[in-house]
Amino acid sequence: MEADIPSLFLLLVITGLCLCNGYISEETLQTAQVFLEKYGYLEETTKQHSGKQLASAVREFQWLSHLSVSGELDTSTVQQMIQPRCGVKDIESLKLVKSHHHGRQRKKRYISKSKKWYKQHLTYQIVNWPWYLSQHQVRQAVKAAFQLWSNVSSLTFSEALRDPADIRLAFFDGDHNDGAGNAFDGPGGALAHAFFPRRGEAHFDSAEHWSLNGKGRNLFVVLAHEIGHTLGLPHSSFKNALMSPYYKKLNKDYVLNFDDVLAIQNLYGAPPSGNLVQLPGKQFAFFQDWSPESHEDSGMKPSYCHSIFDAITWDLKKTLYIFKGRHFWMVSLGGKISPPQSLQKRWKKLPSYIEAAVVSGLDGKFYFFKGGRCWRYKDSILEEGFPQKCSMNGLPRRPDTALYFQPLGHLVIFKGSKYYVVNEESLTVEPYYPRSLHDWKGVPANSHSVLTHPDGAIYFFKGHQYWIFDQKKLKVTTSGKWAEDLSWIGCKNDVT
Repeated sequence: MEADIPSLFLLLVITGLCLCNGYISEETLQTAQVFLEKYGYLEETTKQHSGKQLASAVREFQWLSHLSVSGELDTSTVQQMIQPRCGVKDIESLKLVKSHHHGRQRKKRYISKSKKWYKQHLTYQIVNWPWYLSQHQVRQAVKAAFQLWSNVSSLTFSEALRDPADIRLAFFDGDHNDGAGNAFDGPGGALAHAFFPRRGEAHFDSAEHWSLNGKGRNLFVVLAHEIGHTLGLPHSSFKNALMSPYYKKLNKDYVLNFDDVLAIQNLYGAPPSGNLVQLPGKQFAFFQDWSPESHEDSGMKPSYCHSIFDAITWDLKKTLYIFKGRHFWMVSLGGKISPPQSLQKRWKKLPSYIEAAVVSGLDGKFYFFKGGRCWRYKDSILEEGFPQKCSMNGLPRRPDTALYFQPLGHLVIFKGSKYYVVNEESLTVEPYYPRSLHDWKGVPANSHSVLTHPDGAIYFFKGHQYWIFDQKKLKVTTSGKWAEDLSWIGCKNDVT
């Protein structure tokens, strides 16, 4: 959405949308508009919103957030917008706002029965979880979160250790193929989101520091809330409801308030016994103490197995490095996988979400690329003069991937339908390049990663697919799904 900020500001003042001190910054205004569009208060459009539309959207948000309803973008309203919350839109709750706007009363939600499961027993699968939480701890929390809903409805749940499952719970970084509007935004902001039946998925932001013992983001509360969405429940306008857009705190009150119970029973009915089991929040404030548990012990696949990694490369010791978001994993030739490691702790000044990584076959130095810049490290030490603005040397901005190509003894960078041969020392493009990707017969454009396997085969990755380029035949000879076919990536261990 493009907006003429100065003229829009004048319009907002006239219509009453302003900060109480009479000034609204451009940044605050833009942030508020993005927020109101993201959560359904304003239509997402490239056109400029009128001051009347903005004031109306602010009033609706204030009412749903239990703030003083003024239509003014005051300090308390702006502060509420930046609080951690669920990433699901408030559309269903907004229908309630519009229906009862004049009386301001809060009534029982009407839940569309088209958004429900048509069976009473559902299975769930825990796809992955934060490496610093133990397997047992997370499983217990997930089981308890589902049990909250089975205690007050006719539903029952059980864990499925293998595919398929009705509901899948997974942790992701940033953009994870749910669309730009659902990309996670790092610590704070939207902590998680979920999909209504019958898609059956709930996603949690890996960038948060999740906790089950009172220190950090309380995973249990967020689990229970997002599970509510997977069962068909929209957000509630009741402040103390578990399904409020802003996650509730655990205290002596019941985790589910009356509106949560009425909503789930509206879809699935009461428990067959007729007895409701309600539990206070403080009972779930602490699960078992944290205990370290290795990947091999837990049987869990690394999180990169369930999405798309940023880059992949081998070092000269035949250790595989897989990069995703703020972390990287090391996989030995024997298949041993490290826990996720911090990029910044290993390589100082390296940003998250790199676009390409490659290890030189000449001296073992690490090269990283992001945007128009590049970094070169000897082991973990950033070399003098880096990062450089490599795009000034003719290298492409935002490269797709990079490779050390043994026959040429040079780096090769891929971007779209072209490839560039690069001098390692000067990081300049060699004469007569770039050239067309047609030289690499069968290789798809816009691959997100590439590496040379120790056996000499070159693997290209795009999405969940891989292609093997045979250097002797000069063409792709094999393709498939990397998580299923390539055991050396570390994704073929099933949960046990």
